[in-house]
Amino acid sequence: MNLGFFFHIAFLLPLLCILAILSLFIGVSDIHIFDILQGHSLENEVFLISRIPRTITIIITGMSLSICGLIMQQLTQNKFVSPTTAGTMDCAKFGILVSMIFFAQSAFITQVFIASLFALAGSLIFLQILNKIKLKNLILVPLIGLMFGAVINSITTFFAYQMNLIQNMQGWLQGDFSNTMQGSYELIYLTLPLLLLAFLYANKITIAGMGKDIATNLGLSYQFILNLGLIIVSIIVSVIILIAGVIPFLGLIVPNIVSIFKGDDLRGSILVVGLFGAVLMLVCDIFSRLIIYPFEVPISLTLGVLGSFMFALILLKKKNYA
Repeated sequence: MNLGFFFHIAFLLPLLCILAILSLFIGVSDIHIFDILQGHSLENEVFLISRIPRTITIIITGMSLSICGLIMQQLTQNKFVSPTTAGTMDCAKFGILVSMIFFAQSAFITQVFIASLFALAGSLIFLQILNKIKLKNLILVPLIGLMFGAVINSITTFFAYQMNLIQNMQGWLQGDFSNTMQGSYELIYLTLPLLLLAFLYANKITIAGMGKDIATNLGLSYQFILNLGLIIVSIIVSVIILIAGVIPFLGLIVPNIVSIFKGDDLRGSILVVGLFGAVLMLVCDIFSRLIIYPFEVPISLTLGVLGSFMFALILLKKKNYA
């Protein structure tokens, strides 16, 4: 841990706290701190049932998806790979559709399990496709992932129309936190032990990203670490899609921005990536709530515009320095 690490944490952590407090008091219902302190029943209910769960979900989602992107980029050694550009999110949506068709009466955790299996299968298929490519061009890899995701998304849409479930699926096409409230968000805490696991195995994931031969020579079980990383990503992505919907580009742009300052060491940058992802999510969410106040723009739209712009800049930069 160097001085730069502590400087980034000292900057991001207070900023995260400030934005979190702002998020708690921004919304259609006008709530002031004095209302909370004086114990006004209506304001307290809105605060406890809606505002706190929403803010917690946004923070954990931002941290989780950013770290997922960092893990996938390390394992594939490609800065353009993320749950969005590798088809992971699209496969998770397909898994959700399957669970809605065949396991509609099952528990919520069952839907998460099925979606995770499909997301994991999609990630493994994507890696197999990469292994078949002799020339792993930096730009070609994410484009293949986007095409693979588009194919899966088309299949999902087709069966959703056939089963008259397209309206149900719309809820997972656009990421939105407006319906996040007490009783519907608690599963997001399932991602926290997975993030801790990612932190504990950060050095091994970094070594695995160097390639199978190097990892094996260093005494590392390459296949185990690869599967572990993909399982962590698959479960986290599935939980977030079920709770908040598809959040695009976050796992792509945040690790790339942080790597400019922190390099490619996963252990040294994972905490900074998580905090920066949470800060970016809060900024986009606050902006989404204020731009056409008192109405709200889905956060997926805000992040989609920002993410596509940043993705284009990163593509151009990498192409210039290739």
